[in-house]
Amino acid sequence: MTRQVEAQHFCAHQNEETRQCLIYDSPKKDARLIGLEYLISENLFLTLADEEKPLWHSHEYEVKSGVLFIPGILGLIQRQDMEKVCETYGKVFHFWQVDKGDNLPLGLPQLMMALTRDGQLYDELGKNAEKQLGISLAEERGKREYMKRTTHGNHPLGNGGGKVLKTELRETECKPADSFL
Repeated sequence: MTRQVEAQHFCAHQNEETRQCLIYDSPKKDARLIGLEYLISENLFLTLADEEKPLWHSHEYEVKSGVLFIPGILGLIQRQDMEKVCETYGKVFHFWQVDKGDNLPLGLPQLMMALTRDGQLYDELGKNAEKQLGISLAEERGKREYMKRTTHGNHPLGNGGGKVLKTELRETECKPADSFL
């Protein structure tokens, strides 16, 4: 994992199995919209074609480690929602590469993955979150130990299937459509 950015999600529930989120680079009023994420239940994830599954990542580690949280929501209420998120998979595209210093959303949208194990989170990002939000990631981790993992565990094809995935643009021939007249 070579790049990490702060990602503030603002989500809507389509139904019990699907959420969609706009992602901003900060919680401030001048925040930039940098991407979007779809969250689906494990049951929906298991129905996906095998070639689609590597584009999705599990939220289990992010939730149970304490790095995924809902600012401004009381701990107990937040953990009730995190119990549900812990059992989901997400597909994220970032359109604006703010960590590269871009002033506009330049280049191709990038498929983003999630933290999946200890040692991946940049220390500076973790410390900034703790300071900005007045939280302790270690304390929150302890409070989430009881949360169950997905019923079937992390799927071997999820989280990039163990590989780094790269978005690429390629040219294809575009034949003009026949006239409708």
